[in-house]
Amino acid sequence: MARPLALLAWYDRHRRRLPWRAVTGETPDPYRVWLSEIMLQQTTVKAVGPYFEKFVARWPDVTALGRASQDDVLRMWAGLGYYSRARNLHACAVAVARERGGVFPDSEEGLRSLPGIGPYTAAAIAAIAFDRRTMPVDGNIERVVSRLYAVEEELPQAKPLIQQLAATLLADSRAGDEKSRAGDSAQALMDLGSSICTPKKPACSLCPLNEDCLARAKGNQETFPRKAPKKSGALRRGAAFVVVRGDELLVRSRPEKGLLGGMTEVPGSDWRAGQDEKTARAQAPEIKGLTRWQRKLGVVTHVFTHFPLELVVYTAEVDGRIRAPRGMRWVPIATLADEALPNVMRKVIAHGLDL
Repeated sequence: MARPLALLAWYDRHRRRLPWRAVTGETPDPYRVWLSEIMLQQTTVKAVGPYFEKFVARWPDVTALGRASQDDVLRMWAGLGYYSRARNLHACAVAVARERGGVFPDSEEGLRSLPGIGPYTAAAIAAIAFDRRTMPVDGNIERVVSRLYAVEEELPQAKPLIQQLAATLLADSRAGDEKSRAGDSAQALMDLGSSICTPKKPACSLCPLNEDCLARAKGNQETFPRKAPKKSGALRRGAAFVVVRGDELLVRSRPEKGLLGGMTEVPGSDWRAGQDEKTARAQAPEIKGLTRWQRKLGVVTHVFTHFPLELVVYTAEVDGRIRAPRGMRWVPIATLADEALPNVMRKVIAHGLDL
């Protein structure tokens, strides 16, 4: 049996049940496909599931999401990470709702014209939602293809070759067929990479493509895809200031552009490589009547994509009549779950309040 047909036959028996995936015979919903693809970027299926369910329960279609405020979207997204995705998600929903009558374009070119949709996401939506004959290549597909063809070139330089090879696994459209099953071909490879052709200890004996796999023939499956050594950024340091007024906490919103744009944080210093504690401490917010800070033992650590971070946490309590400095606000500690707090700030607040 040809590879594409063997792959589809396996998929028909073993396809994963996912909240955003149409069941057999059902027409995929472009909104759910788009939303899941944005959420799944650099995130696992397990992590995305609850967020996806929350989003579609509150905003069942792109028009509803386009009417929401960016702040509401960021609050719902909080904890999922890579927050530029949430801002782009909202911008895209607004564009589709206002400029396209709530209808997604059905071509890669049209999809790429929308905010936050790059080449991979456009191909994924075009294939899965509209059955366009194209092959999106995510991390799972990259791994399957690099092993199947024993691609020796290192990533990311190997991406164009892997893209070409992945396209050979698309099922052929036959005369008279209503569907090419391009979306199923892509999802089959995604499922294969997730459940069988895993990064470590792949279950090669269960793979429908195992007889043709060059890496398996060589016995070095786990060494693919070839990757250049990762470069980690320099450690950055800073200070965070946890200020309590009764049962309220002092917070502010980060600038719209840049890292964690628009998210909620406690006041803090710059995050810089080589910054000493004295310099960071000097960037404490100026609050009337507050002269003494308590330094918490230990540091809060967090790892971003491009750098690790260490934050020293200082705490203070102020009188109930003290106003928030300009650009900041008091929020009830009991309602912090409703704030768009990134994970690093959740750690800081937990450390500062002994939660």
